[in-house]
Amino acid sequence: MITADQLKEVLERESALRGYLDIDAKIIQLEEEEIRTQDPDFWTDNKAAEAQMKIIRELKGWVNGYNEVKAGVEELQLAYDFLKEGITSEEEIDEAYNKAIALLENLELKNMLRREEDKLGAVLKVNSGAGGTEGQDWASMLVRMYQRWCESRGYKVTITNWQDGDEAGIKTATMQVEGDFAYGYLKSENGVHRLVRVSPYNAQGKRMTSFASVFVVPLVDDTIEIEVNMGDITWDTFRSSGAGGQNVNKVETGVRLHYKYKDEETGEEKEIVIENTESRSQFGNKDNAIRLLKSQLYELELERRSRMQSEVEAGKKKIEWGSQIRSYVFDDRRVKDHRTNYQTSNVNAVMDGDIDEFIKAYLMEFGGEA
Repeated sequence: MITADQLKEVLERESALRGYLDIDAKIIQLEEEEIRTQDPDFWTDNKAAEAQMKIIRELKGWVNGYNEVKAGVEELQLAYDFLKEGITSEEEIDEAYNKAIALLENLELKNMLRREEDKLGAVLKVNSGAGGTEGQDWASMLVRMYQRWCESRGYKVTITNWQDGDEAGIKTATMQVEGDFAYGYLKSENGVHRLVRVSPYNAQGKRMTSFASVFVVPLVDDTIEIEVNMGDITWDTFRSSGAGGQNVNKVETGVRLHYKYKDEETGEEKEIVIENTESRSQFGNKDNAIRLLKSQLYELELERRSRMQSEVEAGKKKIEWGSQIRSYVFDDRRVKDHRTNYQTSNVNAVMDGDIDEFIKAYLMEFGGEA
């Protein structure tokens, strides 16, 4: 059962949250922004209208999130008062306490996502690494894990590219994740993921190690201006196949975009290659490939800014792409993040998309710096 001090701490955290999130000002701003949508000419400029609706959605997200916290804390206070009168049980008050704490932590965590790109959707790419068929199977397991996590968050997921493995699994897959703060949370997954298990693909039943890499960039929207010189783009087309190998179209609807550019810092000529097979039309695939290109160019610009900032802020921590970030040891029933040392023995839950605690641990340690 919770103590009076624990209840006091929850009440203080809720009050502090209202203050540093400036909820009162957000409520006033939300009312003002919604009034603007009542203008008869509001939808004359679709781009401006969509940008306005995005502002409203973001404000509603904060206000509604705080209202949920407030309601949870009020339920806890009520349960505590009823307990003193013998109306409620200790189990019920513990349940109310855990619910209030979870709501508080989720909103406090969201408040750590303050970079301009954190609020965007995400493009998540999984590539199989060392391990042959085992590595390709591992890559497909990670895709499933992220799909489950996105479903639990209510995010929309579109598979924009999928290449089957030689015998099982995948060689590579790209997911487009649409929803507020998807990138802010999923950026914690950037890096190499290591699997250790007795492989079903090894006749001797040996314990094997395989790797898959995860690469996450922000998904740009129409409110972000990214200049692309269309003359630097060349296209290949090919017959596309969907997840699981089913034939999506017997004509060449799949597209491969090649974009050449000069690195402003090194002067080197570089190339970005993007494949898109999600749409049944070549036009649709080209349109989305350009959006994914803009997302990668946006990420490159963010990385450039980060490097410039790091030169000023000596000693600043940064998790680099390519580092081994997490190990999944199935036989020992252990998943451990090497950056935060957070670990769990519930391997099955993790593979079913329960990765919130890993994301929390990462943001608590690196949130303001990542």
